[in-house]
Amino acid sequence: MKGELIKIMACIIFIAFIYATVSEIHPFGMPPSQMDDYFINNGQKETGANNIVTAILFDYRGLDTLGEATVLFTAVTGVYMLFTKRK
Repeated sequence: MKGELIKIMACIIFIAFIYATVSEIHPFGMPPSQMDDYFINNGQKETGANNIVTAILFDYRGLDTLGEATVLFTAVTGVYMLFTKRK
């Protein structure tokens, strides 16, 4: 009985989380936010990059990108170490 109650509560929490996440998605065709306009209008002047995606990834969010690369490298190294045979 207690196990069933825990499963039901977990399902309710999961469904509430999914509903909250999906309800925050912008409708299709909604105009971009002010931050998007700022990057589009000032990206090339501030960074010198002709590609706006490159400007955002490497200039505006450089430390975030470095952190993501570090996490990915650590995960790949860990998986490699798990699946190699030790002598």
